[in-house]
Amino acid sequence: MNIIEVKDLCFDYTTQDENGDVTERNPVLKNVSLDIPEGQFLAVLGHNGCGKSTLAKHFNAILTPTSGKVTVCGINTSDEDRIYDIRQSVGMVFQNPDNQLVATIVEEDVAFAPENLGIEPKEIRRRVDGALKQVDMYEYREHAPHQLSGGQKQRVAIAGIIAMQPRCIVMDEPTAMLDPKGRREVMRTIKQLNKEQGITVILITHYMDEAAQADRVVVMDEGRVIMDDVPRKIFAQSAKLRAVGLDVPQVTELCDMLRAKGVEISNEIIFEDECAEAVAALPLKSKKANITRKARVIDKDEKSEEIAKLDGVTYKYSVGTPFEKTAVDNVNLSIAKGEFVGIIGHTGSGKSTLIQHFNGLVKPTVGTVFINSQDIWSKDAKIRDIRFKVGLVFQYSEHQLFEETVAKDIAYGPKNMGLSEEEIEKAVKEAAESMGITHLLDKSPFELSGGQQRRVALAGVLAMDPEVLILDEPAAGLDPKGRDKILGLIKQYHEKSGKTILLVSHSMEDIVKFASRVLVMNKAKLFCYDETDKVFERTSELVEIGLDVPQITRLSHKLLEKGIDIGNDIYTTDRAADRILTLL
Repeated sequence: MNIIEVKDLCFDYTTQDENGDVTERNPVLKNVSLDIPEGQFLAVLGHNGCGKSTLAKHFNAILTPTSGKVTVCGINTSDEDRIYDIRQSVGMVFQNPDNQLVATIVEEDVAFAPENLGIEPKEIRRRVDGALKQVDMYEYREHAPHQLSGGQKQRVAIAGIIAMQPRCIVMDEPTAMLDPKGRREVMRTIKQLNKEQGITVILITHYMDEAAQADRVVVMDEGRVIMDDVPRKIFAQSAKLRAVGLDVPQVTELCDMLRAKGVEISNEIIFEDECAEAVAALPLKSKKANITRKARVIDKDEKSEEIAKLDGVTYKYSVGTPFEKTAVDNVNLSIAKGEFVGIIGHTGSGKSTLIQHFNGLVKPTVGTVFINSQDIWSKDAKIRDIRFKVGLVFQYSEHQLFEETVAKDIAYGPKNMGLSEEEIEKAVKEAAESMGITHLLDKSPFELSGGQQRRVALAGVLAMDPEVLILDEPAAGLDPKGRDKILGLIKQYHEKSGKTILLVSHSMEDIVKFASRVLVMNKAKLFCYDETDKVFERTSELVEIGLDVPQITRLSHKLLEKGIDIGNDIYTTDRAADRILTLL
């Protein structure tokens, strides 16, 4: 039985004049047909702007078709009298949890939907407790949502839908803001709801490893469904996926590389266990790789000049109240000029609070913050000048945009610095060039795609020419093409300018690709700060504190269990392929 049926669905966003007449149509969905059986776990992939979220909003009648038909549990979504029944059957978790958190206490928020469904109080209590335990947020049940991290808020939003006990749950990028442990927990919850309770799950994601766990994968491009099959068949078509801005799991990419070198290995491998089996079955001449590449090491001369330092820094929220919490606990840290530092840690570990100390957005409860050897909170220090030296780009930085044009938005910082018109024009031009957006300067920032808006917001900070650039999850929510674009531009900027970069990310793959050193936070404390290779050698310790290593690193450990040693510094598919080829 199909729980959702989509037939020839077309949907246009329209612009209307003051009389209500349509002046412009923007077709977003084009003749989409899709049957979703009850109990299926369906993953939907596609680049930003391809229509994924718009399609999802049709599944619980947030939107209704311009033409065509969508049926949910036998009910036409265009039937306004049955919308309540549809939304009782299909719950939706949005990408940004702030859009659906409504109460002042976590457990009250989770109880909101069951209360509106008229559920008995005792049953509501049981559902709320059970839902919070499923997403590992039970201990926060009496906290205020605004005190939670972004990832914790997302888990609460998911718990609120679970408590409804709908027949279908639609999740729009629910793990985009979560740490690796949080992602694993949410995926475990999704599979448990699907397999044990028979709930249909529709997961929109940009994580290929999540899509690989689904029963079925649908790929969208320009408002149409272009691929629809089981994960193995989808990811076997890596060239077609990359052509529409998507990616494949790392082990799939590795097998592609090996086949390109003439190695006979399956093109339908998507998990590290089966990849290890396939490599072990190859006609290996040796079981220990010829390791010629050395781990990345920063030259001592590059470390000589200190640009930022934290000396015994502790920060506490809500001091003197029942909600007092230590977010940063006695951190001692020194960052050298010109370094590219990756910052990782589980959700709520203190990463975001830590980075806000560097430009004085928060003042330490205890300890001292130094920028260029100056105590930024000393009497003779001007915190305004510090904020020009240390640029901070927030998560979902597009929310920082506000001007009429891209050029004006980028110019805002330099203007406030008191630069001349000539200097401002030069700063805007150089920042726009760094982010590849010179062709967008006369456009409104609100007409741009999500990825373009990110680059505009980043250019606005670069235009102030900060000595330190701090980026908090700059690629969160972007498709693989958009992610690679913005991170690649940041890397180019670092190499060209020599400025210090601090990159906060939950993507271990991004961290190992770009950072030369990695700072790890755990439960408000500094867990370690070292060269990237040395940090990711500590695989088991990272997993214990809620983090992860790239899939390709896990593969190297699986191979070692089989007696095949390709080294303990495998963090990229290129390196893994090179090492495996030396065994053949």
